[in-house]
Amino acid sequence: MAEKLMTDGSMALREKQYRVITIEATEKPQNAKLRVAAYARVSSASDDQLNSFAAQNRHYSDLISSKENWRMVDIYADEGITGTSAEKREDFQRLLADCRRGLIDRVLVKSISRFARNTKECLETIRELKSLGVGVYFEKENIDTATMSGEMMTALFASFAQAESESISGNMRWSYQKRMQSGTFLPSSVPYGYIVHNRQIEVDEQEAQIVRKIFREYLAGQNMATIADSLNLAGIPKRKGNSAIKWHKTSIRYILTNERYIGDSLWQKTYMTDAFPPIMVRNHGEKEMYYAESTHPAIISKEEFDSVQVLLHRRAKREISKSHDSPFDQKIFCGQCGTSFRKKVSHEKMFWSCRKHSQNTQSCPVTQVLDSEIRETFVRFYFKLKQNNEDILSQMLLSLQAIRNRRMLWSLDVIELNMQISDLTSQNQMLATLKQQGLIDPDIFISQSNELTEQLRAVKLKKERLLAVDGDNTIAQTRELMEILNDGPDFLDSFDAELFGELVETIIVESNERIRFRLKNGLELTETIERTVR
Repeated sequence: MAEKLMTDGSMALREKQYRVITIEATEKPQNAKLRVAAYARVSSASDDQLNSFAAQNRHYSDLISSKENWRMVDIYADEGITGTSAEKREDFQRLLADCRRGLIDRVLVKSISRFARNTKECLETIRELKSLGVGVYFEKENIDTATMSGEMMTALFASFAQAESESISGNMRWSYQKRMQSGTFLPSSVPYGYIVHNRQIEVDEQEAQIVRKIFREYLAGQNMATIADSLNLAGIPKRKGNSAIKWHKTSIRYILTNERYIGDSLWQKTYMTDAFPPIMVRNHGEKEMYYAESTHPAIISKEEFDSVQVLLHRRAKREISKSHDSPFDQKIFCGQCGTSFRKKVSHEKMFWSCRKHSQNTQSCPVTQVLDSEIRETFVRFYFKLKQNNEDILSQMLLSLQAIRNRRMLWSLDVIELNMQISDLTSQNQMLATLKQQGLIDPDIFISQSNELTEQLRAVKLKKERLLAVDGDNTIAQTRELMEILNDGPDFLDSFDAELFGELVETIIVESNERIRFRLKNGLELTETIERTVR
C-alpha cells in the first residue's frame, strides 16, 4: 500500500504544472540603435590632404546617417599630424575618452594606417576598446575587431602599416641625403641673423648687425658672459617679438662656433636611428657628414671666423692647463661620506679624490676619478639633457607651478583677493541687469561699469603678481635652465666650462662608476662614468 502511494506521489509531482509569466523588454534589442563614431586623419596640412580630410568627413556623415539602426555619436578628426605616435593626436585621445565613458559602440576607420602606424600601439588600443565592448571596423582591409579573428588580422595589417611608415621615413632620409650631397638641402630652421624667403636663406640685416657685434667684441677681448650681459642690458631680444628670452653664454658660443655665418653649411651633425620609433642621436662618424660651401650669403668673413676659432681654442686650452683654477673647484662632493673632493696631479694626469678616503682608505670606499672622465661624462649628460629637455624640465616646471598655485590658493591674501574679484563681478552683473530693465541711466551705467572694470583689472593683476612670487626661486631657475638648453648647441665636441657653470651646481660622486649632477634648480640626475685606460 505504501509502495502504491509513493508511486502515485511521484506521478503527481511529474504532472504538476508551473505558471511562468514573461516580462517583455521595454526596448527590443533590434530597436536599439548602434552608437557609431568615425575617426579620420590626414598625414599633412597640404591642400590635397585637406581635401581628403573633408571628403572623409562627408563620407562618414553620409554613411552613418544612411543606416536606420545606427546613430552617429561624432566624427573625430586630426589634421596635419604624423601618425607615428598617438599621443599627439588630440581628437584620437578624445575618441578613446568617449569610448571609456561608454558613449560609443562601434568606430569606423578608413584604414589601419589612418588609425595607427605602430603595431604595439595599435594592438594595445584595440584590446582596450574590445574590453570596453567597442568594435573597430577598418574599411580598406575589411577587418572588424568585434569578431574573434579580427585582432589576429589587425596584427598583420598593423605590421604592414608600420613597415609603410618606416619606408616613408627612409625615403625622406634618402631624399635629405641626396639634397645634402648636391648642396641643395634646405634645413627646417636657420640660425639667428637669417630668414627663409621663397625657399632661399637670406640675411636679416637687423639681426646680422648683432652677430657682427658679437664677433667683434669677442676678438676685442670680451668674454661670452660679458657680451651676453651687454646685449640684455641694451634690451636686444634673443628672439623677435619676445623680450623675455634673454642672451646667455651658451647662445653667444653657439653663434661664435656656427659655420653658417661664413655662408657654409655642415649637415648631418645628428641623425635619426633606424629603430622604430626613430630617435635623434649625435653623429660620431656612424653616418657621413656633408660640408657645403657658399650655400647662402655670409655675415662674417672667413678670416674673422677663423680668428675666433683660434681664440676659442686658446682660451679653452689655457683653462685646462691652469691646475689651480678648475671649473670643478668646490663643486665635487662624495656621495658616501659627504666630504668634498680635492684635486691632485699624478703622472701628468689630474684626479679628483675624496678627502676622507685620502686620509684613511677604510673610512670611505670612493677612491678617485679622473678629471678627464668627469668632463667626458658631462658631455654625454648634456646631450641627453638637451634631447629630453621637454620631458624632464618642462614636466618639472608644470609640477612646480601646480604645487605653487595649490599652496597660494589657500593663503589669506589670495582668499581676500578672490573675494574682491567675486564681489566686483557681482556688482558688474547687477549693473548690467539694471540697465537691461531700464532702471539706470545709460551715462551712469557706462561710468560705473568702466570704474568696476578698472577695479577688477587691478585686483586680478595684483593676484597674478602674488601668484607669480616664487619664494625658493625654483620656478625661475628652471625656466632659466630651459632657456640655456634651448640656446645651447645640439651636442658638445668637448667639455665646455662655461656651459657647465651655467647648468650645474654640484657634482656628487656616488661611486667610481656613477656621478650625480645637481642642476641649478636642485634637480639631480645620474650619469654613468665610462672608464678610460689609465
